[in-house]
Amino acid sequence: MAKRVLVVDDEKGVREALRQLLEYEEIEVRAVDSGTEALKAYAEFLPHLVFLDVKMAGIDGLETLAQLRALDERARVVMISGHGTIQTAVEATRLGAYDFLEKPLDTDRILLTLRNAFVRSDLEAENERLRTNVANQFDIVGTSRPIRDVLETIAKVAPTPARALILGENGSGKELVARALHAGSPRAAKPFVEVNCAAIPNELIESELFGHMKGSFTGAFADRAGKFELADGGTLFLDEVGDMSIEAQAKVLRTLQEGVITRIGAAATTSVDVRVIAATNKNLEEEIEAGRFRQDLYYRLNVVPIEVPPLRARKGDIPLLVERFVSDLAVFGGLKSKPFTEAALAALQQRNWPGNVRELRNAVERLLILSSGPDVDVADVERFTGPAADASVGALVQCETFEKFKQEAERTFLMGKLQDHDWNVSETARKLAMPRSNLYKKIEKYGLRRQR
Repeated sequence: MAKRVLVVDDEKGVREALRQLLEYEEIEVRAVDSGTEALKAYAEFLPHLVFLDVKMAGIDGLETLAQLRALDERARVVMISGHGTIQTAVEATRLGAYDFLEKPLDTDRILLTLRNAFVRSDLEAENERLRTNVANQFDIVGTSRPIRDVLETIAKVAPTPARALILGENGSGKELVARALHAGSPRAAKPFVEVNCAAIPNELIESELFGHMKGSFTGAFADRAGKFELADGGTLFLDEVGDMSIEAQAKVLRTLQEGVITRIGAAATTSVDVRVIAATNKNLEEEIEAGRFRQDLYYRLNVVPIEVPPLRARKGDIPLLVERFVSDLAVFGGLKSKPFTEAALAALQQRNWPGNVRELRNAVERLLILSSGPDVDVADVERFTGPAADASVGALVQCETFEKFKQEAERTFLMGKLQDHDWNVSETARKLAMPRSNLYKKIEKYGLRRQR
């Protein structure tokens, strides 16, 4: 795409000389003779660079510069003047001028300025593209009712200072929910710091969270800030908080209550302003009963619970997820993008995905790498991901207790029957020889929702 330059000068000779030079460099040029015309032309032409004369009748160059920057804070403007002074140059710089050239204009200097300005413009555009792509990696993808419920909750909770406890199976997308809460909060410009409590040994978790002083224990060779300090002003995400040691839980509780932390080996406390979001795949109420989780910390964290549905409860989102994964893997993984046929997508929707969204992403990556055709077809799915497992197995193997197994089996059974009868509750109850009122109670108990 050709670069665009706007020339603003009340001297026709200067305008024509710049036009001739720039067009020779294959640059698209528009030239006007006043600040008023420049403001109109800028909004229509959207130039990559502006050459703007300082001394003009009507609105002078400095005033035009100020208005251009108000119109577009990224406007890149080179001031040109036949009566340049240090004071004028300083004022132009203060107003946001990119450069300052004196008349008579030197061709080499103009070309150097153009090259540097265009390189900078391209870098900024590339950075913006990369930022957008990285941000898109953390989008929550889906239009099913269960995921819309999650998004609606996020929209309500994110702008508030309330803590949230995100519940869900491994791989279901709990981190994405935490990032969305941070991105939608007044703290979005501040750090988002993640701690995986399950991946850190118990003897190191306190140092990781609260930091330590040099010499406070073997291996503490220097002072080190903990995650609470690093997240000051932003959000701290405690992933798999159910695996945190009881000792660390007590310190976290104190921080939540008092807003201060104490590094290991330090005498003084440090104030921190952190929004804590926690996540777990465990039933914390059962952990409390077993003495492995503090009840008072649970109530501190569980201000707003957000339950992330497993992938098997929102299979209608699988085509959208596959499309996103293909795009991400092409951009960030260097893989060749391939379309998935309708039959392939249908085959993927037949699977239960006990590893949830994470497992689906891995399967998409595997299919892009191993499939040899121009697209991914059902034969590729069957060859490289294996036959579909029994529909109930994926949910049931996740259960930790027999009681949980029975509940999950009943939930899976009822969900399947409701889907078989297109969510006609009366017909489903009749086929199951169950009172309709009982079926309604179980639908409410298990939070069953029709997939859109």
